[in-house]
Amino acid sequence: MNNQVSASHPNRLAKETVIVSPISNRPLTLRTPVTLGVVLIVLVVLLTAVWISGTVWGAVRNDSSSGMFWVMLGAGAPLLIAVLAGVIAYLTLSVKAFNLNRRQSNFIDSVTHELKSPIASLKLYLQTMTRHDVSVEQQKEFHLIMLEDVERLDSLINHLLDAARVERGGGTYEACDVSLHTVLSKCAQGACVRYKLPPETVQVNCPPTIVHAPVVQIEILFRNLIDNAIKYGGSPPKVKLTAVCASSGDVTVSVLDNGTGIPANLRRKVFGRFVRLGSELERSKQGTGLGLYLVRNITHAMGGRINIQDGRWEVESDATAEHAPAGATALTQSYKQGTRIDVTLPNGKLVESDPPPVSPPGSPSIESQND
Repeated sequence: MNNQVSASHPNRLAKETVIVSPISNRPLTLRTPVTLGVVLIVLVVLLTAVWISGTVWGAVRNDSSSGMFWVMLGAGAPLLIAVLAGVIAYLTLSVKAFNLNRRQSNFIDSVTHELKSPIASLKLYLQTMTRHDVSVEQQKEFHLIMLEDVERLDSLINHLLDAARVERGGGTYEACDVSLHTVLSKCAQGACVRYKLPPETVQVNCPPTIVHAPVVQIEILFRNLIDNAIKYGGSPPKVKLTAVCASSGDVTVSVLDNGTGIPANLRRKVFGRFVRLGSELERSKQGTGLGLYLVRNITHAMGGRINIQDGRWEVESDATAEHAPAGATALTQSYKQGTRIDVTLPNGKLVESDPPPVSPPGSPSIESQND
């Protein structure tokens, strides 16, 4: 029966059948807009050259129409130059929009991964605890793992909220005197806890310094700098924070890691929004590409400046001395290349340490009391 119906209505089935064309998987490239822009620029330049040459030739003739040619030259040349500048600006904006679109696509990939991993982990442990009998020890272990996943989600959400506030120039924060050593130590300790690293991973070398800045912004600034240094450092990562206060009141904090460094032609790009070097599909580091973007914007909002360059990480190793007795070792010093980011903030000052208390004559000293 079905065969008869199909045979009797072939036209109806043909009309109801919709053929969906496959979606093109060809990646978007800059070849077409760049080629079109270059062609337009060349045409405008040629048109400008021909028009100016013809107008000048007509103006230099000593006849009654030469004055009109001079007027045309004075009015038309700026217009043609403006058209040329507009074509160049349009090409530049098109390239920037294309790059931003590509970075946003990478951002979506990275955020999807950052959200999916902890959610999948939470779902797995919750299903295990619901469907199976789990011992008390395993429950404690599962709770710790789930708490880490929740903290990872909370950190990602805070990161996105910070970026949104910076992007729209949100709320003003009241500046106050902040102990730079306290902020750096707090951020370093928090980073070591988040990445499960020993406390000596991040070294802090900061004299007693006060910086007049908003507490929230300065914590976001150095938290992202330390996180970036740990993620892209060596194996195991090592980070060194060094603060120097100049007589002018500028405080420079250098963040040095032991990573492979950043190529010179990409150092300006890493501070852009959603910028992460490499492909998102082949990436092993967590992140959203907003860390250094926050660092740059917060630094500029506080009136500071930022610089990135190659750094040298001193490595000491034991090597057998050439003329030393058998079994003796000598300490050799070598250098590894890393990345150093210098952040300079204004309104800083050194704080003089309080002198030790002076005991009155005849009273026992502090050392003797402690003994």
